[in-house]
Amino acid sequence: MKRLIVLIVLIFVIAGCGSPPSQFAPDREIISQALLLTLQQAQSQIAQQLNTEQPKLRIENIKVKETIPSYLENLAVYHLVGSYDLRLQLPHRKVKQKNNPFDLFLQRQAEGKSWRLLKKNAQENQWSSYLITLTEKSQ
Repeated sequence: MKRLIVLIVLIFVIAGCGSPPSQFAPDREIISQALLLTLQQAQSQIAQQLNTEQPKLRIENIKVKETIPSYLENLAVYHLVGSYDLRLQLPHRKVKQKNNPFDLFLQRQAEGKSWRLLKKNAQENQWSSYLITLTEKSQ
């Protein structure tokens, strides 16, 4: 009987060690900055091709629908799926887009003080990593 109890306890302990704790998942500010980084990378290419300046972007109403914790190279990674609203300030008008979907992979760095946006290159089966910097307002 004691062996059975010990075995059950060990199973729960091992199962709990399989993924990072959800309470350490990125907060809305980190998610917002990751979304801005993603959008700015895309906008930069478009603005360069069209020879125009980039619009000012503002992320609002972030809704995380799913958080999937895992590890990549011994560091916590959170796969986040959800939606957000976007405000674009164009030279002659303002645009608001609602319920834009997002699918992000955010990795907490070893010291726990910074985050990186991960993007999978499907052709090479490798990850690219981008440091997420918080704006003056958010620090």
